[in-house]
Amino acid sequence: MWMGTLFALIAGMMWGLVFVGPLLLPEYPAALQSVGRYLAFGLIALPLAWLDRARLRQLSRSDWLEALKLSAVGNLLYYLCLASAIQRAGGPLPTMIIGTLPVVIAIAANLRNVERDGRLPWARMLPSLGLIGAGIACVNQAELQALSAAGNTDWGRYASGALLAVIAVACWTWYPLRNADWLRDHPGRSPRTWATAQGLVTLPMALLGYALLWAGMAASGSDFAMPLGPRPEQFIALMLVIALLASWVGTLCWNEASQRLPTSLAGQLIVFETLAALAYAFILRGQWPAPLTLAGIALLIVGVLWAVRVRPQRA
Repeated sequence: MWMGTLFALIAGMMWGLVFVGPLLLPEYPAALQSVGRYLAFGLIALPLAWLDRARLRQLSRSDWLEALKLSAVGNLLYYLCLASAIQRAGGPLPTMIIGTLPVVIAIAANLRNVERDGRLPWARMLPSLGLIGAGIACVNQAELQALSAAGNTDWGRYASGALLAVIAVACWTWYPLRNADWLRDHPGRSPRTWATAQGLVTLPMALLGYALLWAGMAASGSDFAMPLGPRPEQFIALMLVIALLASWVGTLCWNEASQRLPTSLAGQLIVFETLAALAYAFILRGQWPAPLTLAGIALLIVGVLWAVRVRPQRA
């Protein structure tokens, strides 16, 4: 239980980095950041795949098809929506909408995985879910107050960013549940191998997406400097760092956690991603969080600590 929680913590810290890219490269289209990140992820996966080639050969055609589905929804589509949301609404609002994932995934998993994991008693889950939800609400309220005080806010743009963040939540509710199903159905398979496999199938999709994006921008007469934009060195470095740490290391650690924890509990531990993203956002701002934000973070942490104490009851 505690090793699984530790792996989930590391995964959350790595995944929090994905909220940094759109803030550091605001002039880069979200689609370019999405395909760029996963192109880098696919390239990093190539040498890792060579080292792990014996285990990769054991994957069946259906396994590769499952990896393709997971990568398309949980990688490319999710990050496209998230990066677009951050560029439209800024960092805090999408972060807090994504922060609802622990509650959404825990409820979805508790409704669908009764036979496998048993059911986490609702009466014992509700306090942790309530604390997490209250913490998210506190942080969200603090950020909305800051936005209102700043003035000149384009609420239509923020609303579209919020909608894109909700779509990202849907993608990442589906991904960990489906990914955990495969890992639990294949206990003898290495989580590292499965993370590498997802990187490999992402590569051709990212290449195709990059080509289509380049062609589309050329056809529309865009003056954006393709293929690497106005700051190529920063773009390449950031995509490689996010690809290695968030895409591969994060996926590896999450796979390790998914094999050790009930899916409904693992879903709540995605709150670590929200905490990490908030920390990185405030570091970039050079600001200390407001008291309401700190109270929300404290509620999130207490909710997670409560959650890891709950044990499932077999049906």
